[in-house]
Amino acid sequence: MRDYRTAAASAALLLGLGVALSAAPLAARAQIDIGINVGFPPPPLPIYEQPPIPDDGYIWAPGYWAFDEGIADYYWVPGTWVLPPRIGLLWTPGYWGWNRGRYAFNQGYWGQDVGYYGGIDYGYGYGGEGFEGGRWQGNRFYYNSAVNNIANRRIATVYRKIVVRRTVTKVSFNGPGGVVVRPTPRQLAVAREARVAPTPVQLRHRQIARGDPGLRASINHGKPVVAATERPTVFKGPGVVTAAKPAKPYERPASAPPVKPAVIARPAPDQRPERPRPAPDQRPGMARPAPGQRPDRVRSAPEQRPAMARPAPDRRPTRVGPAPDQHPDMARPTLDQRPARVRPTPDQRPDRARPAPDQRPATARPAPPRPAPEAKPQPKPRDKRTNENPAPD
Repeated sequence: MRDYRTAAASAALLLGLGVALSAAPLAARAQIDIGINVGFPPPPLPIYEQPPIPDDGYIWAPGYWAFDEGIADYYWVPGTWVLPPRIGLLWTPGYWGWNRGRYAFNQGYWGQDVGYYGGIDYGYGYGGEGFEGGRWQGNRFYYNSAVNNIANRRIATVYRKIVVRRTVTKVSFNGPGGVVVRPTPRQLAVAREARVAPTPVQLRHRQIARGDPGLRASINHGKPVVAATERPTVFKGPGVVTAAKPAKPYERPASAPPVKPAVIARPAPDQRPERPRPAPDQRPGMARPAPGQRPDRVRSAPEQRPAMARPAPDRRPTRVGPAPDQHPDMARPTLDQRPARVRPTPDQRPDRARPAPDQRPATARPAPPRPAPEAKPQPKPRDKRTNENPAPD
């Protein structure tokens, strides 16, 4: 029982660390954080130019092929500049590794050092081993201008180190038919260090790429419409870079299952891309000056306002008008000048004349219903022979 608990604890530790060893099947399975295994390899890496850095403090995260199990197809996650979760962390890209006859994806992570990422040559500092794009010195990140596109920004923490790439390959997986590189002892040590999962903005960036049909391998044939972006989750605008035309278009292997129709799914609220909003001072139609920059409204005193000035009561002109008896339209005669109203007598009012009581017709009231008279018994006819009445019954 003790040996079983020890083995279980060791397995849990390996799963938490996510050891990235494609050469060892157990270690390779330990780093498969999202649990995706595919029976055919991913397409080659597309060729693209690195977009300019958006601002100081960003670190380059290269693009990679991800897999959508809902449609059984690979899709390209564009490379982009991202902010690390905290100072001192570096990004180790994810990669596809051979695992017992299938290809398994090993999730990327943040850590104090760059670990093993399958020997894949992603470019721009990620030549297959380590990272030559920059380094941390204290609380500042120093960029290697030889491999980073930072000429658009005035960044003081810059150095230059030429990186010689002996072999340039666009293979995107580790294993038979791809890159065969074993981890170094230093990379094994890094795999045992603490690591930090991708940031929420990186997850949203991948979710947007998943829903873009132009990034699916079966549609773009190895040439995604968006190869890299200047900012994560922003797939349109001047900072978007398109991939160059590959030497040979990607063809889906015959052994691969057919592509399933895509199901339109809405991302969760925490995975929806953030809409960049310009600052108030950058909105031409909605810009409002700061309180200290707003011009003061000069209001004139009441006595200086010609349109609103009211004269004092003693300065108001007296309204001179004709006397009431001089107004032809408004003149009212006095009581003794008003003609008396002659009212006709009741007998002179033709409409309202009422007849005398003796001349009023009597109101006929209906007589109450009388009961029907009872039927009298009819006498019996006389006997013709005797001419006598019959005897009563």
